[in-house]
Amino acid sequence: MLLGLESPAPPITVENWLRGHPLASLQPGTVYVVEFWATWCPPCVAALPGLVHLQEKYINSGLEVLGIAAHEQAQTADEARNNLDAWLTEKVPNLNYRIGFDSTGEMKKLWLDPSFSVGIPTSFVVDRDGRIAFVGHPTELEDVLPKILTGSWRTSDEAKAAETERIAENERAMRECRAQQDGD
Repeated sequence: MLLGLESPAPPITVENWLRGHPLASLQPGTVYVVEFWATWCPPCVAALPGLVHLQEKYINSGLEVLGIAAHEQAQTADEARNNLDAWLTEKVPNLNYRIGFDSTGEMKKLWLDPSFSVGIPTSFVVDRDGRIAFVGHPTELEDVLPKILTGSWRTSDEAKAAETERIAENERAMRECRAQQDGD
């Protein structure tokens, strides 16, 4: 099943919440930024200050940022979780949003794979109705969040055009990746 613009948001299924209180489920009326990232990914790390800023800027508008660490690399899940916890403590002491850890691949299977997302960082925005309003790079959030918060984005022509372009770009990237693998 394709996950994209106007799709109902899948559940959040993480093993642990390393920062913030556990979140059992997405709540109607709240806008969520669900950010897939990893500590080894320079663009992901570069996006963290912007996400901290967005959480601060829009907290009174019903926005909540959720960082999902589903790509950490280590010998074991415990080692990955411990490394991530230490990294967060050292590198982002002012973190103001929840960080969930998933080493099972469940979040990737529910969110990234069905959305044709080919890499991280990837941001999903779930609107107040619990539907996907945006999928893309976190640098695009500053432009689309005000429109999502007012409810004017998801059904707009601009949103539909951005979604069509995103899927086409990601399909191209997947074809190139497969062609590269077949050539190796």
